[in-house]
Amino acid sequence: MKKIYGFLFLFLSLYTFSIAQQNETIATLKTVPFTIGETRTFYSSELEENRTINVYLPLSYDKKKEASYPVIYLLDGSKDEDFIHIAGIVQFGNFPWIDMLPESIVIGISNVDRKRDFTYPTTNTKDKEDFPTTGGSAAFISFLEKELQSYVANTYRVTEERTLIGQSLGGLLATEILWKQPTLFSNYIIVSPSLWWDDNSLLPKERAPITSPTKVYVAVGKEGPYMESAAFSLIGALKEDRQITSSFTYFNGQDHSNILHKAVYEAFVNFYTVEEEDGKE
Repeated sequence: MKKIYGFLFLFLSLYTFSIAQQNETIATLKTVPFTIGETRTFYSSELEENRTINVYLPLSYDKKKEASYPVIYLLDGSKDEDFIHIAGIVQFGNFPWIDMLPESIVIGISNVDRKRDFTYPTTNTKDKEDFPTTGGSAAFISFLEKELQSYVANTYRVTEERTLIGQSLGGLLATEILWKQPTLFSNYIIVSPSLWWDDNSLLPKERAPITSPTKVYVAVGKEGPYMESAAFSLIGALKEDRQITSSFTYFNGQDHSNILHKAVYEAFVNFYTVEEEDGKE
């Protein structure tokens, strides 16, 4: 009996020692940060304040030193806004077995005051009450044109292809740029645009001529008559321009809060996959 107890004691001792060794090995494994991009902050003379961008670089960026990449500019691009999930769509779409869109750089523009930056001056009294800092879109567009695009071009290896993504008030700003300075971007993804702003004053205004082929994707969800009718009016106006390749999706199952992710995915399909399929016919 003593031999049995001794054997059990030896077995348990060895087992305990083995577990301890495993735990010690696990405890000493290296822990490293998991990152999907980088953050840069610089001073904007146009806006007279510091501005921050979050940057996603393609997986091949450091390996293909000779390669240049299209740039996707994302409004509402803070870390706690839309940067992470939009960068995820781009990464997924860049996998070689998916090949949905070209490898691209994503520039998420962090907000300081989106109600100021994404709106032009309004004559509507309630707009002014609800948005007391309103009316700064001209300065923000100047920032995009004169500072941010040149900063990105001087910092990263980029092509001339530039895509702008905007939703809600960001969609209003994207539409304003398309109306007034369309050559700032090659492609526009406009989701649930707040075109009710200033009593729907933007769309009736004359649009600046587009001199080069431009792709525009418009989407809206089940968001009420004002939002939906404005989006339909926008795509209707764009269909008349031969320089614009436009597409539209009505997401009956989405609303203002959850439409963006699905809409951006669909936009990339329309911009690239559908175009390739049409070319094969």
